[in-house]
Amino acid sequence: MPVRAVAKRVGLSPKRLRPLVDALRGKNVQESLQALRFVPGPAAVRIAKVLRSASANAENNLQLNSARLKVVRAYVDGGPMLKRFRAKARGRVGPILRRSSHITVEVDEEQ
Repeated sequence: MPVRAVAKRVGLSPKRLRPLVDALRGKNVQESLQALRFVPGPAAVRIAKVLRSASANAENNLQLNSARLKVVRAYVDGGPMLKRFRAKARGRVGPILRRSSHITVEVDEEQ
């Protein structure tokens, strides 16, 4: 039975998070955390936090073996956007969209 963890309203755009999440899918949890340690930037930190949370949920709630956990599903959805406007030339306006994300990670034991 897959165990999941969700981080909502993460202040990074889905476009920055998706490549990292796609690289984790199907890998062992320990391998994934090790790989994320060497990726620069705040995106890897946020994804690693959700991955550790999913692993802890599996260990504590279902007593699964943490060494045998595997990332079954991992995806990033768009969250709410902060919408503002900035003045442009000739009396026009340009939109400012501050995007946020929801990160979901599901782990399960390997058979």
